This record gives sequence, structure tokens and C-alpha cells, in this order.
Amino acid sequence: MVDTKQQVLDIAMNLTRIGNWAADGYEAKNKRISMFLEQTNTSIQEVRQMKVTGRFKPTFDTFCPVFQKLYRQASPTPPDTDAWAETMMTWGNILTHRASLLER
Repeated sequence: MVDTKQQVLDIAMNLTRIGNWAADGYEAKNKRISMFLEQTNTSIQEVRQMKVTGRFKPTFDTFCPVFQKLYRQASPTPPDTDAWAETMMTWGNILTHRASLLER
């Protein structure tokens, strides 16, 4: 079983990948983006079931609705692909840094 910190780091890495692919050409990488969005959404649900607590909780509670909005906007194509990609990458960075607040 993967611990919460590792799961959050996996989510962060996926967000960064998705953002990079979208910035490089959303339509060309649409299939890959969709696959990683689904995987990331599942991972987020798993972290929610782990009952995040402590100093990381406010970050995760802020992130979840933002991700759901981005997730909905992804199909067929985000209204502003560059802004969408930037938001994905920003949250990837935020979660990477804030994951240090989680204990193994």
C-alpha cells in the first residue's frame, strides 16, 4: 500500500506532466492527457479516503475543487489551454512542496 505522502507526490508529478503536455499541444496529446487525468482523479479519491489531516489538509481541501473544475474543463478542450496547463503545473509544484508536511 502506498502511503499518503507518496500518493500526493504521484499526483503532483501527474499534474506537472499533464500541464506540460497541454502546453506543448493539447490536441496532439489529448489521449495521454485524458488517461492521466483519470488516473489522477482516482488517486485524489484514494487520498481523500486516507483522511488527510494536519497542516497539509488546508492545501488539499483547496486543491480538490480546483482539480475537479480543471477535470471538467478538459473535455473536449479547455477554454484557455495555456492558462489550464499553467494551473496544472502550478498545483503540481504546490503539492510537491507541501507534501513535506505529511508524515510517512
